[in-house]
Amino acid sequence: MSYQSSLLAVGIEFDDPALEATVRDGLQVIESALRAAVHSEDEFVADVARYLVDAGGKRFRPLLALLAAQFGNADSDGVVMSAVVCELTHLATLYHDDVMDEATVRRGATAANTRWTNTIAILTGDFLFARASDILADLGPEAVRIQARCFERLVTGQIRETVGPRPGVDPVDHYLSVLADKTGSLIATSAEFGARFAGVDEQTVSCLRDFGEQFGMAFQISDDILDIASDSGQSGKTPGTDLREGVQTLPVLYALQATDPAGSRLRELISKPLQDDGEHAEALALLRSSEAIQQARHTMLQYAESARATISGLPDVPAKAALQAMADLVVVRSG
Repeated sequence: MSYQSSLLAVGIEFDDPALEATVRDGLQVIESALRAAVHSEDEFVADVARYLVDAGGKRFRPLLALLAAQFGNADSDGVVMSAVVCELTHLATLYHDDVMDEATVRRGATAANTRWTNTIAILTGDFLFARASDILADLGPEAVRIQARCFERLVTGQIRETVGPRPGVDPVDHYLSVLADKTGSLIATSAEFGARFAGVDEQTVSCLRDFGEQFGMAFQISDDILDIASDSGQSGKTPGTDLREGVQTLPVLYALQATDPAGSRLRELISKPLQDDGEHAEALALLRSSEAIQQARHTMLQYAESARATISGLPDVPAKAALQAMADLVVVRSG
């Protein structure tokens, strides 16, 4: 992997060459440690465990850990390995997600559950969780506690998503709270680990953790928007994939809540999976021109602005500008 290309894929342009070099070098060290962490003496286990590592990814979580560490002693022990823990956890959840979603493709390649079996994919995710726990044991009891609480949120979010909103609960509120647990929590933990192992003060740790959660929310909502608004598959999926599968993302939920007569046809279409190509195209066109997509953009912008606000009082070091650029990127990428 080219780490210059990786940073460009994330979309951040560093104004500070020294910071860019530091982050690039840090990502390279993390990548090597990540590959070492998924190694197994059993060749088959090693191949399956390495599958999603080889598939690539933006490595947002390690990147955020490295940037958060810049507010303290970035060379401190634990920064790199805590970032590896978060990325291993993220990869493990992808193996499990693909089983639950019955996915056939992940990051442009055949999903592990399709290439092998659901059982193999589930056990591989468990294997990665085990490796993350092994690394955590060397990082100390506080790191174990932080990761355990994060993992609790990940699982709780997945359960709540599976069950759906309870009677009387606003579907949008439910969706956003699930998003906070499933996506925001691990990104927040990545920032917290980077800051905490760099020895920064508790107030700064809190600010960076909050930035991670708000940024994670904004980024996921921008993916929801791109799935509908993009013509080029910027989200890494064919546009309208969620819509075709009947997945109710934020723009769809807003559209379903609308009461205007003009939106009745859209509500009729999106209340079910859209396997018919004609109906899918019609629904996609209606959503793209709807008020619902603008509502989703407004919500995404609120989270991005909140992310920026959480770090506004931090020292004006180059890493702060890079984090602000990440928040700006979310807004730009979703139009």
